[in-house]
Amino acid sequence: MPLHVQRSPEHVVTVGDVDLCVTTFGDQRQPPVLLPSTSRLFWEDQFCDRLAEAGRFVLRYDIRDTGRSTAYVTGSPGYSLRDLVSDLIGLMDLFELPRAHLVGFSVAGWICQLAALDHRDRVSALTLINTRPTPPGPADPDLPEHSDRVMEFFTKTPHPDWSDRAAVIDYGVEQARVRAGAHGFDEQEARRQATRMVDRTTNMASSMLNLAFVEAGDRWRERLGDLTVPTLVVHGTDDPFFPYGNGQAMAREIAGAHLLPLNCIGHELPATTWDQLLAAMLVLQPEAAIDEGAGGSATA
Repeated sequence: MPLHVQRSPEHVVTVGDVDLCVTTFGDQRQPPVLLPSTSRLFWEDQFCDRLAEAGRFVLRYDIRDTGRSTAYVTGSPGYSLRDLVSDLIGLMDLFELPRAHLVGFSVAGWICQLAALDHRDRVSALTLINTRPTPPGPADPDLPEHSDRVMEFFTKTPHPDWSDRAAVIDYGVEQARVRAGAHGFDEQEARRQATRMVDRTTNMASSMLNLAFVEAGDRWRERLGDLTVPTLVVHGTDDPFFPYGNGQAMAREIAGAHLLPLNCIGHELPATTWDQLLAAMLVLQPEAAIDEGAGGSATA
């Protein structure tokens, strides 16, 4: 880790009635970037260090049911997609962040879209990566649906014994294989990531399955044209889970959005994409550093 980048230990904070596991990077007086994820490990330390080195305060966290955040009974999450948005805004309140650049990959992109639509005064910029403008369930007729290989995996591959660590790791590796693009699949890296995720997740079954049961609420695609926040849409051209046409649609429907295609990349974000992604994110030019004295207590 670069000596001049401050990194907090992983720690749990309480937002409303849930616990969320967070890590922060950089100086809290710098423009903030929030990284919600279905595991904070998705956002590698090195990626977050580079954002912090570029003059950003980075906050990454496990959403509910993932990592070390509050977990629910498998199949009965008891929260909605809008509740996940409220968690994000609650974290911003806790850390005394008036506005932030929100970055969401895949299903976390839904959280970021809704936050930008429903809390516009809190969002300074928006980066949406390999996501789509419609909620869980069938895609709109004009949008490409999951690929055949993805559907075959999820409908025909039995779930592992969730108490069997090795079996769950193997299942995670096979998921990563199915999501990979034409650039190639690094099985060793996929196994490293799956192992780390299994070893720090409170309830792997809930982490893998509960998002499918979350209440999505009202549609929001028809509202995307009202957004005026600087927006970057990033999408792998070989994404089999949310195919590239989803990103193209969002870029058309959000005024002034810039589309960054990641050639031959699937539903993933390998380190080979970081240079492109970071450069494009930093061009969004979030507002200047927040006032001296704002925040600080939540990172202790």
